[in-house]
Amino acid sequence: MSTSFNYDYIIKYIIIGDTGVGKSCLLLQFTDKRFQPAHDLTIGVEFGARFVTVDGKQIKLQIWDTAGQESFRSITRSYYRGAAGALLVYDITRRDTFNHLTTWLEDARQHANANTTIMLIGNKNDLENKRAVTEAEGKEFAERHGLYFMETSAKTSENVEQAFVKTASDIYNKIQSGVFDVHNEAHGIKIGPMHSGGGSSLPIGAANGGGACCQ
Repeated sequence: MSTSFNYDYIIKYIIIGDTGVGKSCLLLQFTDKRFQPAHDLTIGVEFGARFVTVDGKQIKLQIWDTAGQESFRSITRSYYRGAAGALLVYDITRRDTFNHLTTWLEDARQHANANTTIMLIGNKNDLENKRAVTEAEGKEFAERHGLYFMETSAKTSENVEQAFVKTASDIYNKIQSGVFDVHNEAHGIKIGPMHSGGGSSLPIGAANGGGACCQ
């Protein structure tokens, strides 16, 4: 069992998208493997953390779940800085959340690192009978903007694990190829105590920040 200090890298993530698309539920499903249908709106940001293994390396994902309301947008923007990975989430049953993706992506590209790995997530694919955005539309948007793409269900857990592990793997590959400088914290990566060749990291709490969620 991993301890709080038994890892090779810490990678910072941010989850962005309109309110009510399931950002908090994706985080809760990934960190706690549970679904919470009753929810309060996220106020500002919430935090969660979990370990994953990529190419034999223990990686601690430090995930910031942001509020989708316009009134919190200035707070959200401050969390783009230093994020190595981002999940851009829309609700497949609400076309307006898909239509707003361009604005979210522009924000991410403006405020995040140019090499940040971004995955487009079409959430709530368990609600197929209420679908308003086709999977093909999601894929086309992702391809046009150079993003990874998956449809997920925070309720059934479909593809939730894969979304985080896939992006973590891409970030790890960027570390190995020198795209990310692990000695520059602005890149959203810190070297952990288990990293071969040494290095140090600030301890970061792994407490999950509250129960805000969404159906």
